[in-house]
This record gives sequence, structure tokens and C-alpha cells, in this order.
Amino acid sequence: MSNILKALALASLLSSAAPALAGEKDVTLYKNPQCGCCEGYADYLRENGFAVTVKPTHDLSAMSREAGIPAEAEGCHLSFIDGYVVSGHVPVGTVKKLLTERPDIKGVTLPGMPMGSPGMTGTKEGPFEILEIQKYGGTGGVYAKE
Repeated sequence: MSNILKALALASLLSSAAPALAGEKDVTLYKNPQCGCCEGYADYLRENGFAVTVKPTHDLSAMSREAGIPAEAEGCHLSFIDGYVVSGHVPVGTVKKLLTERPDIKGVTLPGMPMGSPGMTGTKEGPFEILEIQKYGGTGGVYAKE
């Protein structure tokens, strides 16, 4: 086998392994200092292979606006993961989908604090609708349902 073919085979092997590394992404999670459910969400991400750094802040709403999230679509906390914004208690399946598909959006949001969502107590009452955060602000359609 020529050196060129060996190099191409190695490059192919390495590129096919990339999605498996998505669970090893670093997450910076901003939350209200007194919020316990946000800590629950950080633990949930850690249990699913993410390295999470939690940063308490009293500027969460302003940070969400700066990230392009309208007040009515704001989640409980704000995470930054591999160039994307993830607002609220977004299930890890949607986070991994976002990191694998790499859509041309700013991120995703699960508005509010839905019962039964990752990090929240209570019983899930129906599918969660996770909205797109558009590149230039505001929300688009539903990115995922879980």
C-alpha cells in the first residue's frame, strides 16, 4: 500500500471517529447562584460525558438577550457548547444532535422550566419542543421534540 493510500485510510478513520468525541465537549453553564435545578442539569450533562464548568451570575437575562434569545423563549440557564448556545433543560439527545448535525443556527432553547426535563423534578407531561435560536437572534421553528 502506498504512503498516500495509508494517509487517506488514516484520515478516513480519524474523521469517522469525530462524532464519538461529541460527548467529550466542554460546557460552560451560566446560572442563577441560588438555582438548584441548574446544578441538576450540570450533573446530567456530566453523567452523559460532558465536562461542565458552572459559573454563577446575576446577569442571566442580559446574557440570554445578548445570545439572541427573546424573553419568552428563555430557559432556566445558559450553556455554551462547541460554538453553540443551549438555553434551558435541553435533553442530551438534542444536544448531541446539534453537535453532530452542526446546523447553521446559533443554538437551541427549551423555554422555561418544564417539569420532568433533565435536572427538573416532576413528571413529564408531553414531548418537549426545543426551538432553534437563529444566527441573528430570535427563535425559528422547532429543532427537535423529545
